[in-house]
Amino acid sequence: MIRIKAGVPHRRRPRNSSRHSRCALTLGLPTAWGAVAVSYKFGCPLAEQHGLGARIVTSAVFFAVGTGLILHVRRTLLRELRQARKVAGAAQSVLLRPLPPRLAGLNVAAAQLSADRGAAIGGDLYEAVATEHGVRVVMGDVRGHGLAATGTAAAVLGSFREAAHDEPELGRVLGRLDRALARHLRERARAEHPSSGVDPDNPVAEEFVTLLLLEIAGDGDVRAINCGHPWPYLLCGQRVVPLSGAEPLPPLGPFPLPANPAATDCGRLHSGESLVLYTDGAEDARDARGRFFSLPQALAAAAREPSASPQAILRTVFTALLHHTGGRPADDIALLVLNNERAQQRAFLGARGTGRAATTHPQPTTNR
Repeated sequence: MIRIKAGVPHRRRPRNSSRHSRCALTLGLPTAWGAVAVSYKFGCPLAEQHGLGARIVTSAVFFAVGTGLILHVRRTLLRELRQARKVAGAAQSVLLRPLPPRLAGLNVAAAQLSADRGAAIGGDLYEAVATEHGVRVVMGDVRGHGLAATGTAAAVLGSFREAAHDEPELGRVLGRLDRALARHLRERARAEHPSSGVDPDNPVAEEFVTLLLLEIAGDGDVRAINCGHPWPYLLCGQRVVPLSGAEPLPPLGPFPLPANPAATDCGRLHSGESLVLYTDGAEDARDARGRFFSLPQALAAAAREPSASPQAILRTVFTALLHHTGGRPADDIALLVLNNERAQQRAFLGARGTGRAATTHPQPTTNR
C-alpha cells in the first residue's frame, strides 16, 4: 500500500539551484564579514585613534570577525564531512552487506575491524549464501587496505555472488573468481596508465588475494579450497582445532591456478559445533611489547561462556583483540562464525509435530 500525503502542491526547487545558493552562502558570509572589518578599519573614527581603549576595541572587533569566520568554515566542513560519511557508509553496506543471522540451518555472525580510521571496511571480504549445492562461504584478504583494496574486494565479491549459485563445483567457482580478479586488475592498470592505450602484460603485479572457499552440505559435510589463506578453526565443545592441515594453493593474482583445482574434504560439522573463519590480521595483531595475539586462546575462552553463540564468540574475540592492541590494530581484521544448529531445529520441529517437548536423553521405561 502506498501512502500519499495530502496537501497543497508546491513547486520543488531544482537541485542545482539549491547547490548554487549553498555555495553563494558559503562564499558570501566570509566576504561580508571581511567587508565589515575593512569598513570599520578605514571608515570608523574610532579605528583611527591611537589610545589604548581604541586599540582594545579594534582588536575585539577583528577577533570577533575572525572567530565568526572560523566557526562558519568549521560548520560547513563538518556538514560536508557528515554527508560524505553517510554516502560512504551506504556504499560500504552495499559492498559488504550484513549476513543473515540464520542460513539454511546454520547460525551466522560476521564482523570486520578496519585499520583505517573512519572506514567501515577495508581489504578483507566475506560472504555466505545458501545455494542448491549447500551453504557456500568465501573469506578473503586483499593485499593492503584502503580504496584500492576495497575495489578489488568488490570485484571478487560480485563474482562470487553469481558463481556460487551457477557453478556445481567449488573449483569452477574459484576459476570464475580468478578471472574476475584478473579482469579487474587489467582495468585498474589501464585506468592508472591511460597513455599506453594497450592492456599491460602484467597488470599490478604485486596485487594478490588470499582466499578460502567453503561448502557445507545439508548433512554437515565440509569441503574447502584454500588459496594462501589461514585455515578456519573448528570449535568442538571447548576444544579449538584447525579445520585442516592440507597445503594451500598459492594466492589469486600472481600465479596461475591449476587446471582443475579439487576441493579438500574437511570432515563433518556436527550439531552444536562451530567454524571460525578469519583473516591473518587476527593472528598478526601485536601488543605494545610485540607479542602476537593468540586467537585459539581467545576462542577457547569464548567457548567456555555459558552462551557460546556466534554473536557472543565475535564479541569476546573482538574485545580481546582491542584490549591486546590498545584499540589500534595495524591491519584489517575480519571474523565469520558458522554454528550448526540443524539437529536442534529438526528435534524442535519433531516435537512440535508430536505435541511433546524434545529431549536428547532417553526416557526411563518401567516394566509391567
